[in-house]
Formats: sequence, C-alpha cells, structure tokens
Amino acid sequence: MAAQRVFPLSCVVQQYAWGKLGSNSEVALLLASSDPLAQISEDKPYAELWMGTHPRGDAKILDNHISQKTLGQWIAENRDSLGSKVKDSFNGQLPFLFKVLSVKTALSIQAHPNKELAEKLHLQAPEHYPDANHKPEMAIALTSFQGLCGFRPVEEIVTFLNKVPEFQFLIGDNAATQLKQSMSHNSRAVASALRNCFSHLMKSEKKVVAEQLNLLVKRISQQVAAGNNMEDICGELLMELHQQYPGDIGCFAIYFLNLLILKPGEAMFLEANMPHAYLKGDCVECMACSDNTVRAGLTPKFIDVPTLCDMLNYTPSPSKDRLFPPKQSQEDPYLSIYDPPVPDFTVMKIEVPGSVTEYKVLSLDSASILLMVQGTVTASTTTAQAPIPLQRGGVLFIGANESVSLKLTVPNDLLLFRACCLL
Repeated sequence: MAAQRVFPLSCVVQQYAWGKLGSNSEVALLLASSDPLAQISEDKPYAELWMGTHPRGDAKILDNHISQKTLGQWIAENRDSLGSKVKDSFNGQLPFLFKVLSVKTALSIQAHPNKELAEKLHLQAPEHYPDANHKPEMAIALTSFQGLCGFRPVEEIVTFLNKVPEFQFLIGDNAATQLKQSMSHNSRAVASALRNCFSHLMKSEKKVVAEQLNLLVKRISQQVAAGNNMEDICGELLMELHQQYPGDIGCFAIYFLNLLILKPGEAMFLEANMPHAYLKGDCVECMACSDNTVRAGLTPKFIDVPTLCDMLNYTPSPSKDRLFPPKQSQEDPYLSIYDPPVPDFTVMKIEVPGSVTEYKVLSLDSASILLMVQGTVTASTTTAQAPIPLQRGGVLFIGANESVSLKLTVPNDLLLFRACCLL
C-alpha cells in the first residue's frame, strides 16, 4: 500500500498579549470547533494559530497510522512529499508558515528585510534577527480587518501637517517644507523628502514625543466633548492607539501610513521593506518561514529605528493600491488564487455552495496545508487508510501530487484556505 501522504494536523496556538480574548477570538473558535477537548479561557488571549513546521510551533500529526511525530519530523523523512521543485529550491524544507491571527490591540510599526539585509542583520545581531531568511507575508481578512500599510500619498501627509500642529512640530519646519516642495518635483525628490520627514519623526526624543502626544490627545478630547467630528485627522484611531501604547511614537505613524480596512476575502501583500502594522480583526496569514521583523513603535519588543528608516520603501501610493486582489481560477468556479510575486507561498480560497455534494481539491506539485473555516466534510484520498472527518477549524496536510475528495456531510457552504508553493 502507498505511504500515507494526507493527514490531519493538531496545530499550535500562540497566546500573545495582543490577541483577542476567549471566544471573541477566531483562533479560539476554530480551536474549540476542531478539538472537543479544548478548554477556552475567556480571560486569556488567543492570538495566532500556526500551521506549519516552524520550530516554535511545529504541528503534530493526528493519525494512528503514523507514529507520534511532528510535521517537521515527518517531512524530514519524506522530503519527496514537498514536490520535486519545492524540495530542491528550499533545501527539503516547507518554505511557508500558514497562520490565523486574531488581533485585539495593534502589532508594532514594522517592516521585514529582504534576503540580503536579513543575512547581514542575522550576522550582526542573531539575538534580534534569528535567521537569514526574508519574510514576505500576506493577510487575507476573515472578519473586518484593519491595518496600516505603505506610505500615504504626499498630499494626504501634507494635509495632516497643516491640520495637526503636534505632528508638524515633531517633523520640524525644514523637513515639512522640503516635503511640500517635493510635490512639484520627481518621484526621487518625493521619496527623499518623505524619508527625511519619517526619520525626523521616528528619531524624536521620547520626552518630546510624549509631550506632543499628550497635547494632541487633550485637544482631540476637548473637540469630541464639544461635539466636533475628528475623522479628518484620524482622531478615533489615534485615541485607540494612545490608550494601548501611551506616549508611543507609533501613534504618529498613522499620519504617514495608509489605513486599510479589509472586508472578508480582501488581502494585502507585504513585500520586503514595506512599512505596516496590523491594528485589529481576524485574518488568515501566510509568510516565508522566518522571524525577521524590524520594529520601530507600538511594541514592548526590541526597536531598531535606524535600520527601519534606512530600509523602507518610501514610494507613496493611495490605500486602494495596497489591496492585493485574487485571480479567479479558469478551471474551478469555486477557487480564487492569491499569488504574490515571491516563490515561497501562494494561498487559495475555496468557496463551495452547500448545494454541491462533493468537491475535489486538485493535486499540485507542492505540499499544501488546508484549513477548514466553515463547513463539515469527509476527506478521502487514494493513500488515506480511511475517510478523514473534517469540520470547522480542521487542518489537513496534503503531500505533493495528492488529490483529495471532500464529501459534504452537512449541506452548508464551505470556506477553506489552502497554502502551497507554486514554483
């Protein structure tokens, strides 16, 4: 009999402080649905579900026919299951980490290095940059999901400089004037002026930042009390961030970065050197398997402002340009493909109406991980010993060149996400 190459996984939940609490968290709800023994604590955060082989969260294989192994251990012994191209291109490793995130409070203002910078940072400070890999990532909203991503158009930043004196104070008159004048020049002048302004802000003294932020918060509070709308200066968002991280420089970053509010199914792709921060909501996330993050605010973790200011992409663009739309499959009407311009990962969204009794998950020349967000099915393959029951929160590893047939056991709509590597 052929070796089994499709099996369910038990995945690691990370309880970081920024995660949503208890059953407010999509991570907790997925866990509770898939594991009848799971006890959800309503006062504890459930921040991330890790589906992959990362050493800090290697998934366990849930199959009686495979002895108690982690997915990483099994792949090390069955490298052909990755697919020939993936195995050769990524040294026999699964190249991506698949996640669900449930965000209650903002994650840091950050960016991820490209491979060249990652190697350099890892060599210089391995305690802060633990590997030599890049970390492109993509977030696909499960619920309404808010994030900051990329620099706003310069016109918007200049509007904030005019309307928010505390922001103007931290940037300084010279840098602010240079930015305003750059609007009539070429894109290189704009990027240079933007870099100068952002660096001025991020390198401001903590005491001065705290003073200006307190002045701004007081002014917003007074205007709200007087019944004035503060939307035009992002007042509500600033107050939320200040409450989460009082006095933090990252609160002012909202005047530089686009605010994206993703609807379920909408995505943003975060390539190397793209400034971003997740603010709140639930999403599916996929990334290259790395821990390299350069942070500069809204975090208690290590901050590396000089590196961040040097590495960023200072090309401004409107928020709509930061959306990453999927392509509809020509062969499968239920399949949407989010295929970013990096080799490490691709994510597929599968939406099957409850009127369909059976759906075939096509074989790929890549190992993949399948997450059931909605629905109840039994999964059958040519190599599985018996049909595998799969319900909300269930996770399936699918070896390369394996197809899986999903039979709907309840006539409800299916929503699944599949992470793979399409080289």
